[in-house]
Formats: sequence, structure tokens, C-alpha cells
Amino acid sequence: MNKNDLITKVAGDTGLSKADASRAVDSVFDSITGQLVGGGEVRLVGFGTFAVAHRKATTGRNPRTGEAIDIKASKSPKFKAGKAFKDALN
Repeated sequence: MNKNDLITKVAGDTGLSKADASRAVDSVFDSITGQLVGGGEVRLVGFGTFAVAHRKATTGRNPRTGEAIDIKASKSPKFKAGKAFKDALN
């Protein structure tokens, strides 16, 4: 399922127009992104938790040459599935 499929599904399930469903989906994504950028997390009970993982700077190796390279510290999004979500999959 891609974003357009999700919008179509939301529109069909809720009776919203595709334009309204698109704005709703975009608003959810923007809200989650905004909260994570601000350093917070988003907990959706029964679904899961979105958070930011902090990766420290490390030294790696170029696999072709074996040369040591510095890998900068970074942040990446992470998602931990909730119990109800996990149970639905099993």
C-alpha cells in the first residue's frame, strides 16, 4: 500500500472526499514528524510509539579499500509496535 492507496482507503472508510482524506493523512504525518523534530515522541495506544534514536559518531571502514572513515552522529526515526498491533499480526 502506498500513500495514494491509504488516502483512497481512508476516504472510502470515512465517507470523506479524497481531497479531505488527503489533507487528514498529510496532517497526521506532519504532526508525527513535527513532534519528532521537536525531540518528543508519539504514543498511539494499541498501535505503537514513534521516537527518535540517537546514533553516536563512530569510525567505520570502506569495504573496497579498507580505509577508515568517520561516520557522523545522527538521529533516525524508530517505531516500536504496540501489543495490540503485534497481536493482530500473529
